[in-house]
Amino acid sequence: MMQRRTLAIATATICSAFLLTAPGVERAYAADINLKIANFFPPPAKQSKILQEFGTELEQRSGGRIKVQYFAGGSLLGGPAMFKGIESGIADIGYTHVYYTPGRMPVSEGMGLPLGVPTGWVGAHMAYDFYNKFKPKEFAGVKVLAIHANGPSMVISKRPVTKLEDMKGLTIRAPGLPGLIVKALGGTPTPTPMMEVYDSLAKGVNEAVWGPYETLKTFRFGEVAKNVTLNWQIGAAFPFFLAMNRRSYDKLPPDLKSLVDVMSGEFQERYALMWNEIDLEGKAYGNTKNVKYIELSEQEGARWQKAVEPVFDEYVKSMVGKGHKEAEVRGWIAYMKERIKYWTAKQMEYHVPSPTGPMGVRPEAYVK
Repeated sequence: MMQRRTLAIATATICSAFLLTAPGVERAYAADINLKIANFFPPPAKQSKILQEFGTELEQRSGGRIKVQYFAGGSLLGGPAMFKGIESGIADIGYTHVYYTPGRMPVSEGMGLPLGVPTGWVGAHMAYDFYNKFKPKEFAGVKVLAIHANGPSMVISKRPVTKLEDMKGLTIRAPGLPGLIVKALGGTPTPTPMMEVYDSLAKGVNEAVWGPYETLKTFRFGEVAKNVTLNWQIGAAFPFFLAMNRRSYDKLPPDLKSLVDVMSGEFQERYALMWNEIDLEGKAYGNTKNVKYIELSEQEGARWQKAVEPVFDEYVKSMVGKGHKEAEVRGWIAYMKERIKYWTAKQMEYHVPSPTGPMGVRPEAYVK
């Protein structure tokens, strides 16, 4: 009971950082506003349920002036087509992550570097702060409503990985930037489509997958891979975002724009908490499948951090090639690391539990 009360206080405290007081609904606007909201996650997923709640609350809190059609499971737009679909107006609001459009949002792709994101909650706040400070031009064509990150990706493997040497030659599903991280650690990355990973693990085509705790349950990896290495010291996350078509937003009357803004702040925090919750659920599911969890020592974690340093150098080099100054890019990285440190301390202060990260954020740390 005390933990729930503390978490409720923490949520209220954080939400207050985002919220403005919503104006009263003005009935002067008689015409209904129809919005299509798209999501690639299947309907049962919490990511999908939260976005459905967003649409339902838009209808209710607008006094029915906003009407929402919700399309989950890629029924309107799949992940790779989502960003373009939002820009063009196929969807008025959509949810996806930046790695579905490689090279389209290179500044934001840096949020997925092995920065040491320890939890999804911390990653979400780091991503939100980064976006608001630097306002990457790559999002100029849409209205960003929320931006966050999932829990840190870890080595979910068929055989134990206890030290850096165990990564050598390990075949790991990890496309794009995650693949570069895996390669730096000595592994062999593969681009296997996510929906094919379960079978590839079961058949031994892939020996591991690079992913967060929640995939043990959502993709049932806990059935075919019995080891998880908690390499959160090099925590790398996928930057997710909720965005709105710019024209759809601009045509809203002022009071409904304010409503969307207020709700965006609220759901920014709901998503941040959600990523921790589903990772806790993923670990619990893994427990039922006798999955073993391997903690890296402080010394071993430092070795992994050293091993991934070339990934940062490659990112800096690529961004310089796109016209940015080296000092600017390294400034982004330094800022994200500082925000991670700040929000990790806040997570400990607010007692927001996570299955990854330093012991001060683990659920057992809050048991009195």
